[in-house]
Order: sequence, then C-alpha cells, then structure tokens
Amino acid sequence: MALSDADVQKQIKHMMAFIEQEASEKAEEIDAKAEEEFNIEKGRLVQTQRVKIMEYYEKKDKQIEQHKKIQMSNLMNQARLKVLKARDDMITDLVNDARLRLTDIAKDPARYSTILEGLVLQGFYQLLEPKVTVRCRKQDVEMVQAAVDKNIPIYKSAVKSNIVVKIDQERFLPSDICGGVEVYNDNGKIRVCNTLESRLDLIAQQMMPEIRVALFGANPNRKFTD
Repeated sequence: MALSDADVQKQIKHMMAFIEQEASEKAEEIDAKAEEEFNIEKGRLVQTQRVKIMEYYEKKDKQIEQHKKIQMSNLMNQARLKVLKARDDMITDLVNDARLRLTDIAKDPARYSTILEGLVLQGFYQLLEPKVTVRCRKQDVEMVQAAVDKNIPIYKSAVKSNIVVKIDQERFLPSDICGGVEVYNDNGKIRVCNTLESRLDLIAQQMMPEIRVALFGANPNRKFTD
C-alpha cells in the first residue's frame, strides 16, 4: 500500500526531528568535552604561570637578601675601618703629645745629662768599633763631651778594648730636635740614631700592644699574646 503524501511528510518530519536531536546531543557532547579540555588546559596554564611567578619572586627575594647581606657587610667594614682609624688617630695624638713633652727633658740639665750618658754608652756598645764619631746639637756639645769622658773607661772595662771618640764640631744635629746623639763608625757608614725622638718612636713601637690594651682593652679575637 502506497504511502500518502501526508504520511511521507510525517515520516520526513520525524526523521528530521531525530537528526536534529542527534545533532543537538552531539553538539552538547562536543561542547562539554571542549569545556572540559578548556578547563584542564586553563588549569595547567594557570599552574604553570603560578610556578613561574613563585620562582620569579623567590629569585627576587634571594637577590634582595644577598644584596642586603652585601650592604650590611660593607657597612660593617666601613664602621670597622672608621673605628680602627679613630684608634690609630688617638694613638698618634698620644705619641705626638709625648713628643712635645720631650722638650722638657733638655730643660732639666741633671736629668738630661744622665740620659745623654746612657744614649752615648749604648751607641758605643751597639757599634763596638775602635773609633767612633758622636754628633749632637750644637748647644749640647759640652754636656755630650762630659758623657763621652765618663763612658770611655766604663766601655773599656766592659769590652776589654780601647775606643777613640770624636765629637763632630762641623756637622751638628738640627737644633729643632729635642736632643740626644747619633753615633757613627770611623768611615761614617754605620749609624746608631739615639736622638730622643728616635728613642720615643722605638719605645712606642715596642709598647704598641700594651698601649692598645691600655686604651681599648684586650682584643677578644686574639688567641696569642706572644
């Protein structure tokens, strides 16, 4: 039995509705899968970027911390250098003050003559030469001569050897020094500098550890004191 036009149209509509339903369901399935894949990829990208951002700021934090450590180290070094310079300046001022007081020694003839005797005799012992020349300030010639005369027999008795001493009357030590003598061997190539200034410098150098301890206390980082 042949289908009527109405039946054909009805079947066609039914088939079209079925196809549309299938297409709609397929489209929804594709949309859902696409949405899922999109969310997965979005999550992956977000996590990747989050890790990159965390790594970036972690690196920045480390750089800032390192920079802070370097700055702190530089500041501590600068402060330490300033402290050391201040201490050195204080010691220099102390030595300079002592140097200024050396002028008072020569103003006391009795005290100064005793010091000259010791300086002259020490020069003899250091040189151990048969002939020596003593140089002094022009104003000290008479006092130095007395010191020489007193020390010659002392030296002879101690070393069992003769000594001829000449006081240089042509070249004197500068008048602006505080006093003392210089003792030379016969050809003038060996010198013993026993001026008051040189003795002060030597004593200051030898006593520098004690001076530092007296002024600033013992260094807690120093393991040995020898």
